[in-house]
Amino acid sequence: MAMDARGAAVALLDAVLGEGQMLGQVLDDPKGPLAGVPPQERARAQRLAGSVLRHLEQADRVLAPFLRKSPPLTVRNVLRLAVVEIAVEGAAPHGVVHSAVDQVRHGNRTGHLTGLVNAVLRKVEPEAFAGLPPQRMPMWLRKPLVGLWGREVVSAIEAVQAAGAPLDLSVKPGREAPGEALPTGSSRVTGPGQVSALPGFEAGDWWVQDAAAALAARLLEVTPGERVADLCAAPGGKTLQLAAAGAGVVAVDISAPRLGRLRENLARCGLEAEVVAADVLQWDGGLFDAVLLDAPCSATGTIRRHPDLPFVKDGSEIAALVELQAALIDRGLGMLKPGGRLVYCTCSLLPEEGEAQLEAALARHPGLVAERVEIAGVEPGWWTGAGGLRLRPDYWAERGGMDGFFMARLRRG
Repeated sequence: MAMDARGAAVALLDAVLGEGQMLGQVLDDPKGPLAGVPPQERARAQRLAGSVLRHLEQADRVLAPFLRKSPPLTVRNVLRLAVVEIAVEGAAPHGVVHSAVDQVRHGNRTGHLTGLVNAVLRKVEPEAFAGLPPQRMPMWLRKPLVGLWGREVVSAIEAVQAAGAPLDLSVKPGREAPGEALPTGSSRVTGPGQVSALPGFEAGDWWVQDAAAALAARLLEVTPGERVADLCAAPGGKTLQLAAAGAGVVAVDISAPRLGRLRENLARCGLEAEVVAADVLQWDGGLFDAVLLDAPCSATGTIRRHPDLPFVKDGSEIAALVELQAALIDRGLGMLKPGGRLVYCTCSLLPEEGEAQLEAALARHPGLVAERVEIAGVEPGWWTGAGGLRLRPDYWAERGGMDGFFMARLRRG
């Protein structure tokens, strides 16, 4: 039997929760469990799996009273998906239950559990999640954030993460984009839909880029004709911003395959940049007026868009990332002409990847200064005392939030 969207969603959940794979890994694997699934079904499967991962804690709490022992992972994921479809997605319970039972009946070594699935799901009410708090972040992440900002802020962040992320667009100068105009200049589209079907896609009027991520290039404030390096550039949203501002951009990233998407977006939007596949720490491209460094990080600020992240990562990679970030900052500063400027940014909520990196860089480099600049739509409270910009998912919560980021502009004397 061909795999439909629900079956594909369960396969995705099995890969994330059973094998520790990120959703993107599974979706991009030509030999993976979703090979041969039509694009529309794949897109729906990704959306359904994401919804389950955002509400896994609540789903398990709803199911717990009806399960004397935990069934095999695949069956548990069928149950979780069904509960989320009924309680969050608003799907008709009868159809959901029928599909879940059918999946288990035709599954590999799960047919004997059809009665259990049918009995459990017929007890689940559409209002099952009413009164349950949003899903919590894992303790390795939640605990330090509570220490930084308090439980109320962390709960607000978790509420935004549970709601998912709208689609943000960066707009080419002089063009228009669909959606709501945000204070910082990005455009926000809400509701499901295919990106390539939106007005202006084919014409290259805009590209997909979270509103928070778009602030890094604005912080750099490039002018036409400047030579600018975009380090760790893929998938390329910031490269497009810099090129659209008239800079001569060299985009460098260690991953040649990921740079392919950058080249596609440059071509679609009619923009130009030199694209280099290289290790930034080994690459010598001369001196630049400005450098933008979007350093590899824990990506803990992107959980609203990547709900699989808390189930795959455990924080053990942070120390190595912090060391790499410091080395990249030093390398980027070494690429600057006298008086040049560098913007360092990470999509992380953790201070060791943000505020602490700024403090350490200033200590390592006498004469280096952090510059606070005026950016349209950026509220004064988002700036730190040391001159960094701390963005949190709960900012603009009523609009759908934003990715968590830290960024700082550094200038050499």
